[in-house]
Amino acid sequence: MGFLGMRDLSIIIVNWNTRDYLLNCIRSLMRSVGSSCEVIVVDNASQDGSALEMKRLFPAVRLIENDSNLGFAKAVNQGLRVFSGKHALLLNPDTQVKEETIEKLLIFMEDHPEAGVAGVQLLNSDGTRQNSIANFPSLATELFNKRVLRWLFPERFPGKERTYVEPIEVDSVIGACMMVRRKTMEEVGLLDEDYFLFLEETDWCYRMKKAGWKVYHVPQAEVIHFQGKSAEQDKKRSKVEYDRSRYLFFRKNKGPLPWFVLLIGVVMKLLVEVIYWTLICSLTFFAHRKWKKKLSVVANLLEWHLKGCPEGMGLKNESTKSQAPNSK
Repeated sequence: MGFLGMRDLSIIIVNWNTRDYLLNCIRSLMRSVGSSCEVIVVDNASQDGSALEMKRLFPAVRLIENDSNLGFAKAVNQGLRVFSGKHALLLNPDTQVKEETIEKLLIFMEDHPEAGVAGVQLLNSDGTRQNSIANFPSLATELFNKRVLRWLFPERFPGKERTYVEPIEVDSVIGACMMVRRKTMEEVGLLDEDYFLFLEETDWCYRMKKAGWKVYHVPQAEVIHFQGKSAEQDKKRSKVEYDRSRYLFFRKNKGPLPWFVLLIGVVMKLLVEVIYWTLICSLTFFAHRKWKKKLSVVANLLEWHLKGCPEGMGLKNESTKSQAPNSK
């Protein structure tokens, strides 16, 4: 595709306190595409000097600085409202792009005008595959083990367990790296800003598919993903925010009855988990620190449910304090 093809692309990165990962991500982009495409970084009020280092090292990168943490969807939309390309690449800061990956995605989008979105194969730092495909949430995916579902029904639930040599159509892709067509966005709109973090890209793909667009996983395009470095900074509130997002997805897209069944099912699962981890920690003379942490996270999530799923225990309420993560 070459230089002119890259002019059709804008890359949008949302950052919160992942300075070193962000700088390495930009360096990998420079090796891959040079200065031939627009790069927009939206910084959600980072406190680690991310914005200053961006200005110093990469003055050509367009930087949007927020006064508070607006969350992932709102920050991405800031970039999407001003990008100039024919396609937008949403990219997490905790990624490194392999050479030719972006070109492969661009060629795929140009060759498949029916594609609204194309996602990559995400890799761990050791080269092993991460899950890069997401099924639309259902009672089956949310109440049963996803790995077992992928093993029992690989055609219905594709995942990292299978090797794909050609692009396949899927429900949704993981938002750590996904290329989206401008024309598709003009038709279905931008990300739903009711989502603060998690499942906003899944909801987006759901709306695109309802409008007749297709979503593809392109395995030949590979990106190293250090996986959720922002979200790792607060496991408890991140877990709460994930559950808030999946209940929102069900209310918007599935209806009240499936939402209620999901809620009851999740509470029952959490009760069992709390009892299990309590027994493990109490019956073991030297309880492993990891087990105690697991119990603390699960107990906090159960408490949130029993309190009626209030706003105050998740990430969204902390947005004005710049303490909430904002990347996958």
